[in-house]
Amino acid sequence: MNPMTLPVFSQLLEPAGLAPALDFAASAAVVYAELPSIDCRAKVRFVMGEQIHFRAGAPEEVARLIKHWRAELSPQINAEDEAYGGFRDDEDFADIDSEAPIIRLVNHLFARALDLNASDIHFEPNETYLDVRCRVDGIMTLIERLPIRIQSAVASRLKLMARLDIGEKRLPQDGRIDYHSGNRDLDMRVSTMPGVLGESIVLRILDRADLSIDLADLGMPERVLKSYLKVITQPHGLILITGPTGSGKTTTLYGTLEKIRNVERKIVTVEDPVEYQLAGITQTQVNPAIGFSFAAGLRTIVRQNPDILMIGEIRDSETADIAIESALTGHLVFSTLHTNDAAGAVTRLQDMGVESYLLSSSLLAIQAQRLVRRICTGCAQSAPMSADEALVLEVNAADFPRLRRGAGCERCGGTGYRGRVGLYELLLISDAIRHLITSGADANVIRKQAISEGMRTLREDALDKLRQGVTTPEEVVRVTRAL
Repeated sequence: MNPMTLPVFSQLLEPAGLAPALDFAASAAVVYAELPSIDCRAKVRFVMGEQIHFRAGAPEEVARLIKHWRAELSPQINAEDEAYGGFRDDEDFADIDSEAPIIRLVNHLFARALDLNASDIHFEPNETYLDVRCRVDGIMTLIERLPIRIQSAVASRLKLMARLDIGEKRLPQDGRIDYHSGNRDLDMRVSTMPGVLGESIVLRILDRADLSIDLADLGMPERVLKSYLKVITQPHGLILITGPTGSGKTTTLYGTLEKIRNVERKIVTVEDPVEYQLAGITQTQVNPAIGFSFAAGLRTIVRQNPDILMIGEIRDSETADIAIESALTGHLVFSTLHTNDAAGAVTRLQDMGVESYLLSSSLLAIQAQRLVRRICTGCAQSAPMSADEALVLEVNAADFPRLRRGAGCERCGGTGYRGRVGLYELLLISDAIRHLITSGADANVIRKQAISEGMRTLREDALDKLRQGVTTPEEVVRVTRAL
C-alpha cells in the first residue's frame, strides 16, 4: 500500500467503519459491515481512484482488516527521520496542520491501545527512547519505542489535546481528552509529571459506552452475589469495598448504584474523579486545589437530604468520621479503602481514629476484591498442573482436572489472556464479629471468625476459578496470598 494511503485510511475509512481488503496496487476493494453513505463513497473514490469498489463483509471481517492494516501502516520512526525531528520548540509545534506526522503518530498509538483494550497509555522518556506502554488486563505491555528527539513534540501534542499549558514542564498537570474513534466516544484522563529525562505522561482510557454494569457479570460467586445483593438493600449502614489500585473497586460501586437506584431514593456521590456519569444520581468531583476535599464534599452532601451516599475513598480521619456519622444517622453509605483483605479494613479505620464501638455499630459488610486475567477462549488448551505449581499453591493437582492455558493467538495479542474476572471475599458483620470489633480484636482474629462463619477468602475464590478453567496458576499466585 502506498504510504500516502495512511492518512486516508485513518481519517476517512476507519472512522466510517470501512477497511481495505487488498493491496490498492492490485485494485482494492473496500469492505463494509454497514453500507456507507453516498457522500462517503464518493469521497473514497475521489481520493483513492475510480477503480475502488465496495463489498459487504461481516463485522468481524471488517474489524480484523482494520486491525491488520493499522499494524501494516504503522509509522516507521527512526532517529534520522527529519519529519519527526524537526520540532525545535513548542511554538513550532503549535502551528503545524492536522496532517503532521506527529499527529498521525499519536492517533496511531491511540488506535493501537484501543485494539488491545488497554486501560492506560504511558509515555515514558529515557536517555535514548520514548517508550510507549499500555496496561492491558492489568499488565504493562510495550507497544512502541520512539526516538527520544520527538518526545517534546509528542508531549506537546498530548497537552494541546488535553488543553494543558504546553510551556509548563516543571509542574504536574491534569487534563482530559474527548476522543472519538469510529462509533466510540472515549474520555481520556491525562496526567503529566516532570522527570529528570523529560515529562512522563499517562492517559487513563474510559469508554462512555461501558455505562451499564451488571453485578452478575463481574465474576462474583453465586453465594457471594446473593449475600451482597441482600446487604446493599439495607436502609442504613456502611458498606466498604477494599483492594489495591486497579482491583475494580469503582466498577463494583457503580454496578451497585445501578442496581439500587430508583426514583424513590436520592443518591449522591463524591468522587475523585467522576469516571462515569449515571442518570438519576447527583455526582460531584473533589478538587483539592481549591480546598474541596472528600471531607468538604461530604459536609455539603449530607445537607442535600440524600438517602444513599457513595464516597470514592476514605483517605483520612475526617472523611471516616463523617462516613460513620452518616451511616449511624439513617444513610446507606458506600466507600472504598486500600487494604489487603476484608478484615484489614477494620484495623485501618481504627488506626484513623474511628472509635471501635462506632465502627461496630455502623458496619454492615466489607468486601475485598482483586482482578485476575481470564484465559483467552480463542486459544485455550488443556494443560495438567505441574508438581511445582501444586507445591506453590499448596493443593493436590488431581483436584484440578479442567486446568487450561492460552497458547496465544491474534485475538489475545499472543498473551494467552483476554479480559479479567474478579475475585471476592465478603465479610458480613455478624453479632460475634461486632463484639470482636468493640473489644479491639486484631484483623487476624476477625478474619478467623469470619472464615468459621462461612466466609471464603480471595485465595479460595481464585482456586475455584482455577478449577473451573477460568484462569491460570500463575495468575492465582500473582494476585493472591496463601491462606
